[in-house]
Amino acid sequence: MLTINSPLVSRMLEQFLREEMAKIGVSKAVLGLSGGVDSSVVACLLQRSLGADNVHALIMPYKESNPDSQAHAELLARQLKIGYDVKDITPMVDAFFEKDPQADHVRRGNKMARERMCLLYDYSAQSGALVIGTSNKTELLLGYGTIFGDLASAINPIGDVYKTQIWQLAKYLDVPDEIIKKKPSADLWIGQTDEEELGYSYEEIDQLLYYLIDLRYPDEILLDMGYTPQTLRDIKNRIQKNQFKRRPPVIAKLSNRTINQDFRYCRDWGV
Repeated sequence: MLTINSPLVSRMLEQFLREEMAKIGVSKAVLGLSGGVDSSVVACLLQRSLGADNVHALIMPYKESNPDSQAHAELLARQLKIGYDVKDITPMVDAFFEKDPQADHVRRGNKMARERMCLLYDYSAQSGALVIGTSNKTELLLGYGTIFGDLASAINPIGDVYKTQIWQLAKYLDVPDEIIKKKPSADLWIGQTDEEELGYSYEEIDQLLYYLIDLRYPDEILLDMGYTPQTLRDIKNRIQKNQFKRRPPVIAKLSNRTINQDFRYCRDWGV
């Protein structure tokens, strides 16, 4: 049920990128290349849709990042023949927490994610390249990301692709095995892995999300299928409490037409 036709999905996402960028009037793209499978798939889609000369990657390690992350990001950039820069975020992050050394992993991780997005949008302002998102459907539904950090972008080609489907796309797009086979990690602190932090494997999460979101199965059916009440609570609570990350800020309604409520402007309309 989560198996996709990777050649077809790739063509659809490549066309999406070309069309959306043409609507905005921008021909170049920039993305953060982490060495993980999500950003690797997006880099491949961009290279195939726009051409290598129109794609640039920023590789942004922190001093405690796994060295493999940078090595894998550079490996893919060379394979795709796209331009890239390595920007060490250590000085900026450490300066921010210089007078607060007891800051925990969550705060430091959020700062790293937002610092990386600052660099991407600064590159965008400098070069005119559009910032492309790399968050998949699983992450967006669970809120597993930093608002205004890695969740930020101008357009996102993989936001409707579950993590397990990303791996299928990665194989089709010839992403190196070193990237596909390693444990998923945001690499925000030493030894961090996504699945350990979430408490479930991506295969388990994606299957349940598919039943909940795509098929809209009620709890009664899911319980009959063997899911525990605790698992349902865990996943549904994550979806509910992180809704604020998936939408623009809520605006208090005073007028007849309020932005993002009664007034949703599509750029296709013209002026």
